[in-house]
Amino acid sequence: MALQTKCLIARSALLAVLACPVILAVPCRAQQAMPTLPDPGKVSISRAQQEQIGLQNAKLVYQQMPVLPDNSLETQYVRKIGSRLVGTIPQARTWPYQFHVLAEKDINAFALPGGQIFINSGTITAAQNEAQLAGVMAHEMSHVYMQHSAKQMQQAQFTQGLEGIAGSILGNMGGVLGTLGAAGVQMGANLMTLRYSRGDEAQADGVGAMIMQRTGYNPMELANFFKALEAQGGIPPQFLSDHPNPGNREEAIRSEIQGWPSENYATDNAQFAAVRNHALQVKAYSADQIAQGAKTGQWASLNKKNGAVFAPPPAMFGTDSNGASSTGSAPAAPSSAGSVPMGTGSVAAKAVSWSAVAPSSSFILTDVGLAKIVRPLNWQVMAPQQQGESVMIAPSAGVADGGVGYGVVINAMSPGGNAGNIDQITSQIAGSLESAESGLRSVGSISAISVGGARGRTVSMESVSPFADANGQSQKEKDRLVTVPRPDGSVVYFVFVAPAGDYDRLNPTFERMLQSVQF
Repeated sequence: MALQTKCLIARSALLAVLACPVILAVPCRAQQAMPTLPDPGKVSISRAQQEQIGLQNAKLVYQQMPVLPDNSLETQYVRKIGSRLVGTIPQARTWPYQFHVLAEKDINAFALPGGQIFINSGTITAAQNEAQLAGVMAHEMSHVYMQHSAKQMQQAQFTQGLEGIAGSILGNMGGVLGTLGAAGVQMGANLMTLRYSRGDEAQADGVGAMIMQRTGYNPMELANFFKALEAQGGIPPQFLSDHPNPGNREEAIRSEIQGWPSENYATDNAQFAAVRNHALQVKAYSADQIAQGAKTGQWASLNKKNGAVFAPPPAMFGTDSNGASSTGSAPAAPSSAGSVPMGTGSVAAKAVSWSAVAPSSSFILTDVGLAKIVRPLNWQVMAPQQQGESVMIAPSAGVADGGVGYGVVINAMSPGGNAGNIDQITSQIAGSLESAESGLRSVGSISAISVGGARGRTVSMESVSPFADANGQSQKEKDRLVTVPRPDGSVVYFVFVAPAGDYDRLNPTFERMLQSVQF
């Protein structure tokens, strides 16, 4: 068992059960450095397979359990916290996390392979402050980060192959598995309960504490949440059954954070109190009620009526923990302007609130293959599905029908030896975009601009936004095309996209992204 530091000693029962000592992967106390997230190790089940399993079972949850819609106060709040937590994970090791809220009274939460995280509304009301809720979420994210489900599946002997494993992964949900089982949901002929071990729980505590520290939450609030649940007496919450105590949780976390830099931790705010109070008023159901409703298809019908429809996350771009490419790959430079998904020229989605698309004040440098560029922490990188398609950087709420309504689209082209100078090539790219289904058209003249140390060109364009305005009417979209010639003869181009009424508010973010470009 190789340790990753030189100043570590045996500490608590938490460390004693670690299969892989992730909680040890922190600098020596004297260094007072921010903790570094550990290497999650390698598994034989690929990233794409894990994501597929998670998506398949997330769809099933939406069919068999009551889910709060995306526009609910609770879901928006949980996703806001989730975005902050996800932003602290290195791009090469993150997952396309999605956060969902179940209308269930029981205190519980669970994670599916690939990044699908479900939080019961009862967990929101049980938390004493935002940091405790964030701690539960970070703990579940850590199960995904460490690929605990995949490691258990790897050890299991299934005769029916990966599809059988996909059918049995709901065992990781513990209480949810019992609920679905009571509802008569068949998860495969050889259903195998894959509960987290105490070692898994210790690792999730350790990595979750690191994520909290890196986000600015006090890691001790994670231990405080468990401690408060244990002090309730009577029948323990389902959360404790599904998340077995590895022993001395509080002592272990306290011991670890002594070596981390002191922070002015964020613990509570008015928004948490408002969301918690609202969650107390939301109709929630017991596990027995959910099981009975699942038998009759009640939840599938209710979810559809409320607009709680599962939508898979956009494909993420980067490498997985094994160094293999994640879903999608860097686009090769096509022979002509590639597909640029920026709406369809007609309104395809309802209005989106500014809070749902507003960029974070924190940025992270991201390698998208064609270039390196900073992006807001709460904006995702969406990889192309096939060669020639564009990379998109956008908030999840800013994407409609595969087209970006708020964000940035990046692609490249190889114009060939007779294409002309950069002004002519820029005109060709603009012309290609104008003839695409997006309905774009140029509305200004081409001007010079410096990007990443190269002399490029920029031109203003416009179209119809895929999002309606606040009155449900179509609205203009403002687009800015920026082209940059490369030494190999190709041209990388960026299109910055937003409804005309919001473009000025996003322009400082767009400018910062553009100025950060590195080739």
